Amino acid sequence: MKNKFPIEVKRKTFETEVKVFWDPYTPGHIKIDTGVGFLDHMLELLAVHGDFSLEVKARGDLHVDYHHTVEDVGLTLGEALRKGLGERRGISRYGEAVIPMEEALAAVYIDLAERPCFVQKGKMPVEKIGTFDTELISEFLKALAMKGAFTLHIHFIYGENAHHMVEAGFKALGHALKRALSPLKQDKVLSSKGVL
Repeated sequence: MKNKFPIEVKRKTFETEVKVFWDPYTPGHIKIDTGVGFLDHMLELLAVHGDFSLEVKARGDLHVDYHHTVEDVGLTLGEALRKGLGERRGISRYGEAVIPMEEALAAVYIDLAERPCFVQKGKMPVEKIGTFDTELISEFLKALAMKGAFTLHIHFIYGENAHHMVEAGFKALGHALKRALSPLKQDKVLSSKGVL
């Protein structure tokens, strides 16, 4: 596999400073601190269910709101994935997962070809989970997919509790990424074009 994992990526703007370390092939080390508690919880779930080692450290203008921090963490994770994938050779490319969380059900489908696309279906029943704006979920996921240069479809199929719905979605994303990143039997690009 000609990828560049483990990888470390940093992003610094006037609004935020983010550092990411990501190793999708060595599980067990998870350390998340973004200053946004709900986002920390979701990223921990992503790492646990993806079986990743993941460190995320972020500082942002939380006195304004959570938007810049959440989006920039998504952008930095996406950049880490894009750079870490290298030639995108020797990976299974596709991944999917459907995960229940009590009354909620979410599905994720991904293609790690360099075709950035984000589609989200399903609406949250509330505008906030605690102090966290539920619209920021799509902002994070869109930033991840666009900067990571891959296709991500997420469907919040149903649910009554927004926390459960989002949690099911992040768990599904972890499982889908794990499957898409899993090694092929041969070190090749899984495409009739010869490139992803």
